[in-house]
Amino acid sequence: MTDKETPKGLGRGLTNYGDNEFSLYLRRSMASSMGYSREMLDKPVVGICSSGSGYNNCHRLMPELVEATKRGVLAAGGLPIEFPTISLGETFLNPTSLMYRNLMSMDVEEMIRAQPMDAVVVIGGCDKTLPAQLMGAANAEVPVVYCAVGPMLTSPYDGERLGACTDCRRFWGKYRAGEVSDEGIKRIEGSLATTAGTCAVMGTASTMACIAEALGMTLPGTASIPAVHADRLRAAEASGARAMQLALAKGDDRLLPKDIITPKSVENALRVLLAIGGSTNAIVHLTAIAGRLGIPVPLDRLNEMSDETPVLVDLKPTGAHYMEDLFAAGGLVGVLHALRPLLHLDTVSVAGETLEARLDADKTWVDHDIVRPFDAPFQEKGGLVALFGSLAPRGAILKRSAADPTLFEKEGRAVVFSDLADLAARIDDPELDVAADDFLVLQNAGPKSPAAMPEAGYLPIPKKLARAGVKDMVRISDARMSGTAFGTIVLHVTPEAADGGPLGVVRTGDRIRISVQNRSIDLLLDDAEIARRLEEIRPTEVQPIHKRGYRHLYMNSVTQADQGVDFDFLVWKD
Repeated sequence: MTDKETPKGLGRGLTNYGDNEFSLYLRRSMASSMGYSREMLDKPVVGICSSGSGYNNCHRLMPELVEATKRGVLAAGGLPIEFPTISLGETFLNPTSLMYRNLMSMDVEEMIRAQPMDAVVVIGGCDKTLPAQLMGAANAEVPVVYCAVGPMLTSPYDGERLGACTDCRRFWGKYRAGEVSDEGIKRIEGSLATTAGTCAVMGTASTMACIAEALGMTLPGTASIPAVHADRLRAAEASGARAMQLALAKGDDRLLPKDIITPKSVENALRVLLAIGGSTNAIVHLTAIAGRLGIPVPLDRLNEMSDETPVLVDLKPTGAHYMEDLFAAGGLVGVLHALRPLLHLDTVSVAGETLEARLDADKTWVDHDIVRPFDAPFQEKGGLVALFGSLAPRGAILKRSAADPTLFEKEGRAVVFSDLADLAARIDDPELDVAADDFLVLQNAGPKSPAAMPEAGYLPIPKKLARAGVKDMVRISDARMSGTAFGTIVLHVTPEAADGGPLGVVRTGDRIRISVQNRSIDLLLDDAEIARRLEEIRPTEVQPIHKRGYRHLYMNSVTQADQGVDFDFLVWKD
């Protein structure tokens, strides 16, 4: 069917009553009950996908963003129609928001597919929300413009700035070490998150907003605008106007997500991830987004790119600054300028321009105290690295930009916790047999475990060591950690313990060797002993049994970390 023959507006995707003319007649009749004039009902429709919820503090200003987006659509001559999807409030979900990311992606995909719209603006930003929405939108057959909600502002506290959630963890560590009182931690609790928006640091939410801009799915220059800044509303309005333009476009000008998310733009996004010292979670999410279009994100390629890509942004948890500082420093475009020799400049964004054209035209001032030039980086190599070896045959991830380099080449004795309950029960036991040079190992916290891969990889320093002044230790698990966290923490060990991976056979007293230089992590047992132990364990006994509902679907379909923790039936297959 040609563009000329494709139905527009409410004529798209008619409900099947066996009579298309009756279907349209009935649809317009029902729409009229909402107060629309016939003139409005004849216009092209731009859907506005809203993910606000009373359980999602990040999206508190969603109503304002929706109204600004509607303004943009109306001014451009279209009919904006808002529709909801489920919302993923990061700290309000049990066992973890990652379990529901795939559910939200299905909700987004199916509602875009099922409802009549010529284009759609998708609004979100909280940690798992943005990747879920891009996963769901990846195969949309209408143009999609993404609009992020933006980060929080910091808050003053006794002469310094606080920002969720790196400072949450910093002060919690001080509290555990006895350096902050009970009253003090209550004051800090009330000062960490005081505005709407996502975390104020380069955590997962801000990392994914930068990745969305690098992919080309947002309007250029919008990733770092604070949630409460007027520019965020103007970005929403512009997103609505651009979606309307795309709704009317024909031929090659009618850009679909599959035209924007390509192998080249995915590599650009990886470059940006490495250069901003972004969240480890982004590897899982970008793998899942790309996987929906059949684009692989191999970890060995990540290592190659990491060696070529320096850390250029000085934001917490890697550096000293916050997202509002990146915005004041000129935003993500300064990073793109610095990375220009390494980027694919022929990729295209939802704005309809190539990356080359954008950078050629851009004259934004850049504060080089926040965003360094390529030849004067904060760190010589990229923020993330993948490790492989007998403990992680299919890989594990270390955020070296937020870790202690003195622990990068090290052998240590394993102190093993069999699951999160065991960790909680013993980590602060004064009788725990643990020393500062030991490696803390957490098992059964991966995708198929009862915990469903929570952000629990940031194992706390045992209280007795924390109070003795220990600030960091090597910590290893099949879990994730928050993008706001820091430390020498090896994550996403694949295969996970609950899926029969070697991590599940580690015992307290075993020796483990980590080498960032060699990209290796090994359990120092001979292959025969590892094989013998693997024969003895029954990993499926750890997996929870869900007889019905979404959790049943999750357990039967979820993949491992190196495949994006997506559902096997949602990954693109030729």
